[in-house]
Amino acid sequence: MTHSQALEAFSRIAAVLRSFAWQRAEAAGLSPTQAQILKRLSARGPSRISVLADDLGVTQPTISDAVAALLRKGHVARAPDPEDGRAVLLHLTQSGAQHAEAARVPAPAMLAALETLPAADRGAMQRGLVGLIRALQEARAIPVQRMCVTCAHFRPHAHDDAARPHHCAFVDAAFGDAALRIDCGDHEDAAREDLAPLWARFSKVA
Repeated sequence: MTHSQALEAFSRIAAVLRSFAWQRAEAAGLSPTQAQILKRLSARGPSRISVLADDLGVTQPTISDAVAALLRKGHVARAPDPEDGRAVLLHLTQSGAQHAEAARVPAPAMLAALETLPAADRGAMQRGLVGLIRALQEARAIPVQRMCVTCAHFRPHAHDDAARPHHCAFVDAAFGDAALRIDCGDHEDAAREDLAPLWARFSKVA
């Protein structure tokens, strides 16, 4: 596959996901950015507006407008940051949590398409996507994600089982490439000096 072919494929997949996200957000009376904020607060807990802007890769004015709308709708509320009395955290209200749960439902067309792929192909695809996201993070083109390959709990190629070679120390379980997380709620940053060796072990040819 050439670079142009890969980019065209990503563009077409992104169009499907974007269209579904727009339709789902519109049905809930939200903008796509508002829906993203609710999903991120649900996944990571209360957050400062500046952190949300960085996480979602949007400008401060964009995030501020979206947050103001969510406050008016009663989907988020403000609370003091216990670590800094001058700062404010946003957290979900009950209605916000309900919308966040609905926003996490994946596009049915994409789920159906993924189910047509053999398990080995899904694993190879997930492994490739992790590498691509890591490269984009290192280039500072996208926000840092809480992936397995940057987690202190990740033990790559810890098992001889080709189907489930990796190990998560947090849940004490083996898993394969298809189960690699892109954004994990239990993620704990690996020490900076461990990142390169961690990636080297993960990238080795089994």
